[in-house]
Amino acid sequence: MEIKELHQLFLNSTGISTDTRKIEKNQLFFCLKGENFNGNLYAEEALKKGAKYVVADEKHFDHQNTILVDNSLKALQKLASFHRTHLKTPILSLTGSNGKTTTKELINAVLSKKFNTKATIGNLNNHIGVPLTLLTFNENTEFGIVEMGANHMKEIDLLSKISQPNYGYITNIGKAHLEGFGSEENILKGKTELYDYLKENNGSIFLNTEDDKLTTKADGLNNITFSTNENSDYTIKLTNCNPMVEVRFNDTPIKSNLIGSYNFTNIAAAITIGAHFNITTHLIKEAIEDYVPTMNRSQIIKKGTNQIILDAYNANPSSMIVAVENIENLNNNLKKTVIIGDMFELGTYANQEHQKIVEELSKEESTIESAIIVGENFYETKVTSKKIQKFANTEDVTNYLKNNKIENNNILIKGSRGMKLEKILEYL
Repeated sequence: MEIKELHQLFLNSTGISTDTRKIEKNQLFFCLKGENFNGNLYAEEALKKGAKYVVADEKHFDHQNTILVDNSLKALQKLASFHRTHLKTPILSLTGSNGKTTTKELINAVLSKKFNTKATIGNLNNHIGVPLTLLTFNENTEFGIVEMGANHMKEIDLLSKISQPNYGYITNIGKAHLEGFGSEENILKGKTELYDYLKENNGSIFLNTEDDKLTTKADGLNNITFSTNENSDYTIKLTNCNPMVEVRFNDTPIKSNLIGSYNFTNIAAAITIGAHFNITTHLIKEAIEDYVPTMNRSQIIKKGTNQIILDAYNANPSSMIVAVENIENLNNNLKKTVIIGDMFELGTYANQEHQKIVEELSKEESTIESAIIVGENFYETKVTSKKIQKFANTEDVTNYLKNNKIENNNILIKGSRGMKLEKILEYL
């Protein structure tokens, strides 16, 4: 079947599904495959549950509403790309090592004050999530925001070609997915594949000019710049972060519900993008101040006498060190404890990067009184400081906390998603 025909079927459907547990009537069901699943085995079930057509790449049964293709995933990606070419909607794609989802949510909050926006839901930002996001956009979508994630070279290149953005933003370049990229140099090269696409297609980027790595890579691009100084298109000042980030823009104070100075550039980017698209400062302020983080991302939780910073959705060496530095710089009457878990996808860098975090916690000048480190990688580190305790897994930590209550503390909880550190909340 030609992509034009498939697109017409899509336009006459109620959307796309890849999961029979969530399928809705008259959707197109794409039979995707992975290491532990094969959607082709659910094609018949999808039709019985109301799918209008199934797009399959294996023939398990004959049905007039089955569309057989060479590769269901590639068919989904081609459909999304073809659909994108028919949309007049301006699209902003963003990527980076840290802060992608928070920044995307902030941008969406700001742009929604003026436009009918559609944005990536959650962190559906990969080779499947990006096509699914694009296929939720329609003629009523006035602005699209597409988050793009990657852990290997050429992934951002592929996602850029699918989403065909008019604008781009890269949050930062840090030590995320070192195992897949192989080096920090490759991370920079991989993430700036977005710049390469926009340069070739006369797009524009939003740029934090105080980020030297990205500023160098942005040479020759159409830049819309921001920084804390007066030498950029938009000037945003950091005025406080104890614990919530407060900024000033156009002589207007903006108080966010986000913790840590590392969230300043995320907020500044959203302000810049809103201002560029002529959203008033008053509405930008309203959007930023109304945004409350969820899903274990930079959440402040008060339990008993403790103030908990729950940031357990993800972790890498760059985000971990700034989170530790942030709690070290907190200025209130509470003591400070960190409970941090393994950082995944570091490959051969795992030992040295976990050891660096331990060394930061061991410094005599550190204001952190107690540290609990948990996971296989942290368990293998060399610990000389008496204030650091090691645990092999999250369950061991919960057992310890049942009998050793922490009180009157600022508590940072941070680790990679697989550590599931949010489980310890009920014991604090």
